[in-house]
Amino acid sequence: MTIDVGVYLPQVGLAWDELRARVVACDRLGIPSVWFMDHLHPPTLPAVPSFEAWTTATALAAVTERIRLGHLVLANGLRHPALLAKMAITLDHVSGGRLDLGLGSGSYAPEFAHVGLDFPAAAERAARLDEALHVIRRLFTEEAPSFDGRYYRLAAAPSLPRPVQRPHPPIHVGGAGEKRTLPVVARHADVWNCPTYALADLPRKLDVLAAECRRIGRDPASLRVTEEAVLALVAERRKIAEARALAERRFPGPGWGFAAGGYCGTPDDVVARIRERAALGVRGFVFFLHDRGTPETLRLLAEEVVPAVRTP
Repeated sequence: MTIDVGVYLPQVGLAWDELRARVVACDRLGIPSVWFMDHLHPPTLPAVPSFEAWTTATALAAVTERIRLGHLVLANGLRHPALLAKMAITLDHVSGGRLDLGLGSGSYAPEFAHVGLDFPAAAERAARLDEALHVIRRLFTEEAPSFDGRYYRLAAAPSLPRPVQRPHPPIHVGGAGEKRTLPVVARHADVWNCPTYALADLPRKLDVLAAECRRIGRDPASLRVTEEAVLALVAERRKIAEARALAERRFPGPGWGFAAGGYCGTPDDVVARIRERAALGVRGFVFFLHDRGTPETLRLLAEEVVPAVRTP
């Protein structure tokens, strides 16, 4: 299996022209994918400007040609799954089949409170996510599906056209909770994304996920695994310390996982580390860049890392 590399460019604290320029550069350089956040405001940073997730991806689909676009991850509680399915089908057509649909249960309660949206306890959020994925997959693959769940219902809901990608855009589920999230991943996801905070625990999480797949009769090999991580990438060894320090300032604390599972060094260093993780079963890497994607770093990633790891 080939290994893909993507760039996480959260639409935070950047003017629109700056964000667009970075994504267009990724597209032209041949970076396989670009990913966005889904928050109504940046967590813990309410005064920092940011753009809405779906509008951002749709607008950028129109100015790019090859790069795949996705979110890690959309918060289920912000959109009804029937609406989200229709949005996803539309964006899949707009982009010519370049959408990856990432979905999670939601993680930041204050943004829900600020706009008067419910933010249930973790068990209910997981149950809602489970039903939402049922609804979305049916609307992707059936012309008029019905569904009678506890939280969501469909009554012969018309769903045309079908997505460009068949049977549907890849469904990514993010999160690492072993009791609730990983069972949802096993039941519904095409791709599991390991978040930054769980990088150090990846081997155990993979064992739990494989056991859950076997329990429900799914081949664990049918589930693609990706991880998101902070990357400090430099062309020369003498610049490593400076890049590491910037990454530590910009992505501090265990939640970002830089100390425990981040990537830092020259392209050779990063390629070697990617191959180590690939030996564990990881097939996709989504990087938060230490400098937020300057032209020099994007070019270095595209020219010296992506080709080296995409070769089967």
